[in-house]
Formats: sequence, structure tokens, C-alpha cells
Amino acid sequence: MIGSGETMGKRSRAYGLMIGITAGFAVWGSVAVQPCAMSGENTEREGIKWERSIETVQGQGKEKLRLHAVSAVLMDGVSGRILYGKEEQSFRPMASTTKIMTCILALENGNPEDICRFSSKAATQPKVHLGAPAGTQFRLQELLYSLMLESHNDSAVAIAEHIGGSVEGFASMMNQKARDIGCKNTWFITPNGLDAVCAMPDGGEKSHGTTAAELAAILRYCIRDSPKKDAFLEITRTSGRTITDCSGQYSRYCGNHNALLTMMEGALTGKTGFTGGAGYSYVGALESQGRTFIIALLGSGWPPHKAYKWEDAKALLEYGKEHYHYRDVFEPEEPRTVLVEGGKEPERVPVSSRLKEEQRHLKLLVSDWDQVECVTRLPDMRKAPVRSGDVAGYQIYRLNGEVAAVYPLYMEASVDEWKFSSCVQMVLEFFAKKR
Repeated sequence: MIGSGETMGKRSRAYGLMIGITAGFAVWGSVAVQPCAMSGENTEREGIKWERSIETVQGQGKEKLRLHAVSAVLMDGVSGRILYGKEEQSFRPMASTTKIMTCILALENGNPEDICRFSSKAATQPKVHLGAPAGTQFRLQELLYSLMLESHNDSAVAIAEHIGGSVEGFASMMNQKARDIGCKNTWFITPNGLDAVCAMPDGGEKSHGTTAAELAAILRYCIRDSPKKDAFLEITRTSGRTITDCSGQYSRYCGNHNALLTMMEGALTGKTGFTGGAGYSYVGALESQGRTFIIALLGSGWPPHKAYKWEDAKALLEYGKEHYHYRDVFEPEEPRTVLVEGGKEPERVPVSSRLKEEQRHLKLLVSDWDQVECVTRLPDMRKAPVRSGDVAGYQIYRLNGEVAAVYPLYMEASVDEWKFSSCVQMVLEFFAKKR
């Protein structure tokens, strides 16, 4: 029996609906979903929308310091950001500031109670030296005080031979640690920092040295990231100590030559250095009002200007204390949505960072001339299905163009994909209701 015209019309409309929806899905299926990108010059053309909020505190710009040092750097000891630099990436000899690496490697790879024997090579090192004869034995801990307080060159060699098997073996360890820290323009040949040049496999030569920026980074590792940071600070902050060999027959008083410890309140640590090639050098750290500043100086005068490094150190640290302070730059979260297509009908889904109230803070060490920028990256459209909790985009904070923090933005609702089977089910339900 053939149905009435009305019934046939309803069936035709239902089938038309099914065909229309099916065709729609064919079109949707041909559109690629654009991912949320974190980099790339063409993200604006790839469906990513940007929202920027820029906060700039107006100031006069960086003050130019008059420093004696050929190379110098002031670093934020927490983030590692360079706050002030003068030829900070230039490679130069570093003299006895080398010994901060010698000390931290010995602490990480040795035991304070280890027995170290002075070899003939150690015993013949030039001044400044402990002066113990070959064959003399010391506990490693005693030699570390000799190394860091009086900067004894022979103690450095004895430590290197004990930890690395030889000076050359220890130098390999020093260079590997430098690479691990991220120092790509630092090269160690000696454990004491005496000027040296070595032949390379390619026929060239390489000298012992670093940059002011990387020397500061090494000290930052020593006082912040090393598992032996507390032991390092204890040794380097000691004002004086009498060390004795294992037999008790040889002893010598060692005094700390780091004048910064008494010159400025909050001084944490430091190491001086001098060779004819390097001039006077210094690396040190200071804490003030919750801030940690690290400085490094290379070529800060030559004899008779021994005090230049202290003038430079004070100038850099006072500059940091005056101009750099922590500020909360976190911006209140604005309501945002993302259009989701490919569901039963297009809909806008809210997104949020899902941060708790106590997490809505971002404290950065900034000056009056620093620029903080908050960039929100979200796609113009997402294809279903999406699930609540999916990462939709990012809120990015930049300090002077460099990424300082990234917060994911999450979808706050789920949207199922509208499939052909859903269409069929709808049609079947339609017919079932009309019977």
C-alpha cells in the first residue's frame, strides 16, 4: 500500500535531512584541524589568534656604568637573566676564578675524608702555593679550604689528580660539567687557572678561559643547583682556618681573601683571581631583600690596581640593588571562548587556566625600563570532538621579548563529534515517532 502525499512528503524531508547532514560531514572532514602553535612566523595565517597586553614602566633606560673590567656581568641568581653586561660574551682568561669549578667537582665526586697525596707535579706548582713537599697527605676537605681561601695552586693539582686521576682527566671532567651547565664558550686546561694553551685534534690551539656571562653561570650552579651547594657555601664563607696534614706535622693558616664578605651586607660567596694574562678577576654573589645577584669580572685592572675589582664589584651590586626589584606581573584572567565546529551545531566553549587563587602570581625581577608582555594564543576554531581539560591554547608572559612563563588554557566543556551514525539515529527516531 502506497502512503498518502503527506506521509510521502514527510519521508522525503527526512531523507533530505539525512543527505544534507551527510554532505555537511563530508565537507567538515576535509578541513584540517589547526594545532595551537608555540612558535613560527606564520602562526597568524594558520588560524591562531593573538591577544596582547603590554605593560611598560617608563624610565630613563639603562645607566651606563664606568667599570675598570674589560668584561663584566650582573646576573639574576634565580633566573640566570643578565641584568647588565659589558663585553659579557667575550672569551678571556679567568685565572683563579677557575677554582670554583675545581671545588664543586671535588665536592660532587669525592668524600671530605678522602686522602689526597701531593705528587711531585703538585709540589712544584708556582705561588701562590701551600708549599707542602711531595708525598705529604691531606684530607680532601683540608685541601678545599686551602684551595678556596688562599687559592693555593698546588692544592688544586693534588685535588685534580685525586678526583680525575690526572690533571688532564680532571680537565675533561671540568669541560663536561661546563657543557652540562650550558657553558659553550668555556674551556678548562688547568684546575688552578694558570694561563695555559693546549693543542687540539684539528691542529689548532685553545686557551684556558671563559666569558663573564658563563663564569657567573658556573657560580650560579655552585650556589643554587649543585647537590653540594651548602658545602660549597660553607667553605667559601669561612673567614679563616688552620689546615693540617694527616700526620699532624705540617700545618698552615689560610685566610679568606674575598673582601666582599666584609665589604657589603648580604655577601654570600666569591673567588678572586690573578695572572699576568688575565689581570685581576672576580666572581661573587650577594643576597638582598629576597634577591640574589651574581657578578663576574674579567680583566679588572693589572698591577698595581688590585682594588679595581672591588670598586667594580660594588658598582655592579649597588646598581642591581637600586634598579631591580620583584614585581607581580600576573594579569587578571579574562573570559575567553573557542568556537567548536563539527558537533550537532557550532558552539563557543569557555577556556581557562584553571589556576587556583594562590597560583595567580608571577613575580619577576624587573627594572623601570623592562617591558613585560602577556600574549594569549588561541585558535579561532577547533573541530569536534573536544573534551573538557583539553589544552586549547596558552597564555605567555615575555620579559623583554624572552619567554618568562607559559600557562596552558584548558577547554571547560566537552563537545562530541556529530557523525553519520548520529544522523541515521536521528532519522530512525523521526520515523519511529511518526508511525
